[in-house]
Amino acid sequence: MSTLSWIIVVSLAGGALSVIAAAVLSIALGTHRISMLISYAIGALLGAAFLEILPHALEHGDTHRTAATVLFGILAFFVLEKLVLWRHCHHDHCEAHDAHAPAHDHGRSGLLILVGDTFHNFVDGILIAAAFLENTELGIVTALAIIAHEIPQEVGDYLILLHSGYSRIRALAFNLLSSLATLVGAMLAYFALAQLTEWIPSLLALGAASMIYVAVADLIPGLHKRTALKESVLQVLLIGAGIASIAIVQALVGE
Repeated sequence: MSTLSWIIVVSLAGGALSVIAAAVLSIALGTHRISMLISYAIGALLGAAFLEILPHALEHGDTHRTAATVLFGILAFFVLEKLVLWRHCHHDHCEAHDAHAPAHDHGRSGLLILVGDTFHNFVDGILIAAAFLENTELGIVTALAIIAHEIPQEVGDYLILLHSGYSRIRALAFNLLSSLATLVGAMLAYFALAQLTEWIPSLLALGAASMIYVAVADLIPGLHKRTALKESVLQVLLIGAGIASIAIVQALVGE
């Protein structure tokens, strides 16, 4: 299968899979079990960033430039989050992430979620294309890490849409529509990066920065709210399982 075919299939299937899985899991699982998905996602993100993406970026790019790009990326994602592009919030007690938010808010938080999620999916598409242009193994690992991260995020987004007054069918339909931004970003990146291969290490470094930032700044703080010893041990084990899954995929599809 050609690189372009891989990018198209993974972008479409990955986006649809994460949205559908999120809808199913949000119904099947209780809120207290969602943290299990988040713990696994943290491990998958960190495993992909440190075991696959950064080594490839360092191998094919300048070491100092790659390190500086990662540092810049972490700062940039912090600024973006402050500008409501990732968390969709504009005050300290964001209704989009407040567990005690009203059941209906006339669609305000739901609309913000969809706008922010569309941007996020677009960036994911760029990262997938950049990874596949490096090699198929890196593309698959990157895609799996993104899907692992998207599922718990989409669960939260789906629940927020329900709180915002959307029906389950509409919430699923809008999330699926938003996931198409992954393909748009991937296609634009593929045709641009095919002529600008020297940018691939920098984009991979930004991809690693985004994964590290999301795992450390967005997901891990939520785990600290559950301090019971049993839950803490489970979190560590699931983070380890996420890292192990990346290592296993790396070994199975290794060059």
